[in-house]
Amino acid sequence: MCPRGIVKYVMSYYRRAKTAGSTYFFTVVSYRRQQILCDDSVRKALRKAIRDTQLKYPFTIEAWVLLPDHLHCIWMMPEGDAAFSRRWNLIKRRVSLACADQYKQNKWITASKKKHRESTLWQRRFWEHQIRDQQDFNRHLDYIHYNPVKHGLCEQPVLWPYSTLHRYIKEGKYSRDWAAHHSIFKDGEYGE
Repeated sequence: MCPRGIVKYVMSYYRRAKTAGSTYFFTVVSYRRQQILCDDSVRKALRKAIRDTQLKYPFTIEAWVLLPDHLHCIWMMPEGDAAFSRRWNLIKRRVSLACADQYKQNKWITASKKKHRESTLWQRRFWEHQIRDQQDFNRHLDYIHYNPVKHGLCEQPVLWPYSTLHRYIKEGKYSRDWAAHHSIFKDGEYGE
């Protein structure tokens, strides 16, 4: 029991699904929703950070979309491995270091950010969802590829350049006109 007028702070404990070898959907957001993730320097740093991280901690990218202030992706983890948090930590850290000169905002560095050695490029955490089955995978795959339209960045999914939709079209798994003339999702169907 706390004395009157004193607020007791309890550190949040985030419970994450951690099933080794599973497939996960992620949402990662820029700090303060800055519209910077599609900038050329951030995209190049992100691509390099992912490659470098995959060399030490492999994972397969099943789907990806990069938007100005957030990204969504689906990763398949290797058998016996569920350490996606370690991978995201490395990726975000590498991008932050590579882009520090251009994007670091000293006025946004709080005591908490200093304590956690965080940059001003990314939000602290990320959202993950363990994919349950093929139907769940397909729904999240569609969500990723339709996301630029949902956010008003283009009129058709195929018009957004930073998406694995283009790979899926080449592989014959989606048509070029997929979802071109109608919305495929209802509001509130997915978290962001």
